Amino acid sequence: MTDPSTTQSGRFTEGSVVWPLLVLAGPLTATQLLQVAYNLTDAFWVGRLGADAVSALSFSWPLLFLLISVGGGMTNAGTILVSQHVGAGNDGRLNHIAGQTIAFVGLLSVGVATLGVLFAPQLLRLIGVPPGTAVYGLAVTYTRIIVSGMPFTFGFFVFMALLRGWGDTKTPMYLMALSVGLNIVLDPFFVLGFADNPLFGWVGLNDLQASLLAATGFTGLGVKGAALATVLSRAVAAIVGLWLLFSARVGLQLSRDDLLLEADTVAQIVRIGGPGAIDQSTQSIAAIVMTALIATVGTDAVAAYGIGNRFISLVWLPTVAMGMSVETVVGQNLGGGQPDRARRTVYSAITILATAFLIVGFITVWFAQPIIGVFISGPDAPSIISHGATFLRIVAPTWAIMVSYHMMNGAFYGAGSTRLAMSIGVTTLWGVRAVTALVLVFVLRFGATGAWYAIALSNATAAITGAVVFFRGRWMGNVLADNSTECSATDTDEEVST
Repeated sequence: MTDPSTTQSGRFTEGSVVWPLLVLAGPLTATQLLQVAYNLTDAFWVGRLGADAVSALSFSWPLLFLLISVGGGMTNAGTILVSQHVGAGNDGRLNHIAGQTIAFVGLLSVGVATLGVLFAPQLLRLIGVPPGTAVYGLAVTYTRIIVSGMPFTFGFFVFMALLRGWGDTKTPMYLMALSVGLNIVLDPFFVLGFADNPLFGWVGLNDLQASLLAATGFTGLGVKGAALATVLSRAVAAIVGLWLLFSARVGLQLSRDDLLLEADTVAQIVRIGGPGAIDQSTQSIAAIVMTALIATVGTDAVAAYGIGNRFISLVWLPTVAMGMSVETVVGQNLGGGQPDRARRTVYSAITILATAFLIVGFITVWFAQPIIGVFISGPDAPSIISHGATFLRIVAPTWAIMVSYHMMNGAFYGAGSTRLAMSIGVTTLWGVRAVTALVLVFVLRFGATGAWYAIALSNATAAITGAVVFFRGRWMGNVLADNSTECSATDTDEEVST
């Protein structure tokens, strides 16, 4: 039987650099779309419970994203280490690195879950949920249930990260499809039970619905049901993912010995993954801060910002996927001692996406008003559409250069220069955005338009800074030492100082 690691290494470190990027990015984009379907399913069924339930989820999501970003950042260490070991041909280290990442992130998830359950009420009050209200009670319940399932969420994140470093993005896509499908099936029954559930009417089974309601009296669990359906769906994906890793059906074959934590490897994971966790957490905090700042302008501006971001998150999915692909391909090529090929990978990704987003940006600017109009109707629609259209017209022209930043950022992560990537993100992207928005909105009185210009300026600043660091080339280190077991702290520290 052919050694899977040899096959993967040959595909990513030889031949065209474009084909591996596309092969990886396709399933990754589909996985991102499936995650959107996950969120939309919850929003759809909870929306049938009323405004309080919808508001509860809206308040919970920023907090949950903040907590999840801790695990998401840490799992990047698994992608980086696995990809570089694959590129270097260190097949004997792959299972150890994978096992150590799973065990450490597993322990981290238990800690995050415990803190989240204990402090959910205080954290929700901190972000503005009025205590003593129905919304507050529902938000606390939803948050606590979702947070208690963090070990499953983090477990699936680890599985996706390890397989991505290995070069397999299809298997995580299939598992995500399984999880989303299960959530779609469970949500209507867990949320509404057999009463007021339109699903039976849609498929012509009203008599069955009446019989089940009479027999069970089950009228659903409301918001709690939505949370339980999500946790169960993620649990299935995580358990199947772990089974695949231990059964050698995905190239890696872990054993229980690989889960016994070793201080040196854990330190390496923290050193590489810690900055990523901070970077992603900063993004979540910055989103909350920007929303709060725009709220001082008015609710219509907040609505426009939310709609605009939802649209951007959809058109931006290929960029997220390509950035992950760059991380894997760059990691494997640097691990294999091919820095020139790693650099060409970034150039190829930038060329593909910048060309695409020049077109997408132009179309968005031209059709900004009807795009926003698709998402909103009612008496407040004209004001929201005006704010949203201005938002898109100011920000969309920066997309072509912003994709360049994301591709270079993927390269920094693939090289293990996570502190460097964190520094650029925290200062030139999120720092510039927040400070500029404060000045333009509060000092110069630009209103919501000031916030839109702040976002555009921060995009350009991050792209320029990233390009300067990228072309200096000192990010192209290798987190694998000569013996392929230790992280080169000297290289990483040197890059942070740039």
